[in-house]
Amino acid sequence: MLVWWQLGLLSVAALGAGFVDSIAGGGGLITLPALLGCGLEPQLALGTNKLQASFGSGSATWHFARAGLVDWRACRWGLLLTWAGAAIGTRTVQHLDADFLRIVIPVLLLGLAVFMAVRPALGSRDGPPRMSRRLFDVVFGLGLGFYDGFFGPGTGTFWATAFVLGLGFNLTRATAQTKAMNFASNLAALVFFLAAGQVHWVAGFIMGVCQWLGARLGTRLVVRRGTRFIRPIFLSVVVVLTLKLLYEAATSTR
Repeated sequence: MLVWWQLGLLSVAALGAGFVDSIAGGGGLITLPALLGCGLEPQLALGTNKLQASFGSGSATWHFARAGLVDWRACRWGLLLTWAGAAIGTRTVQHLDADFLRIVIPVLLLGLAVFMAVRPALGSRDGPPRMSRRLFDVVFGLGLGFYDGFFGPGTGTFWATAFVLGLGFNLTRATAQTKAMNFASNLAALVFFLAAGQVHWVAGFIMGVCQWLGARLGTRLVVRRGTRFIRPIFLSVVVVLTLKLLYEAATSTR
């Protein structure tokens, strides 16, 4: 049973997470440790985190769509494939060990940070696509959807990079499309956590409202300030996420 000060702490964490996640991803770095720190069992914390994250990604998607940055017709198959991938990943994680991903993902994120740092013009404006939209949806919809359901950390970062490199989107458009995909995978995973009764409803809804507010503020800043505003926050989140995952991988092997 959570007490009032724990709910207050979780509310502040969710507000900050919603703001950061709407810009560059990585909000789970804030909310999941906060839930675990308040004494929730890991599965309950994960389920509650998906509930409150759905508010944040839903809010960001709504506001980006209103600003004309989400093309629903173009991304409809990507959303469906992302949903399917996340559902498969959420089921699979119950049977497989994620230790391999805990080692590989930080290395990939570190390489991503270096690549983005040495290519300052990448994502500053739209460029030519390097693959068809249909192939992109199949590869990244299923792949990153599965990853989000199976493991999760860095999904938004990988999505934004995929849109920039695969379809030639600028970072502002990529960030908007990323939140739509995140929303789909969050909902898919949430369905299974709800079915298993692994959601703390009070904490989830209180944090969800704060996530919604934080995401609303973040999306407004993205729409107004664009790529120059996103880039430094994006790289900072990648570095912090990498260090956190490397630390967790190192301590888990002791």
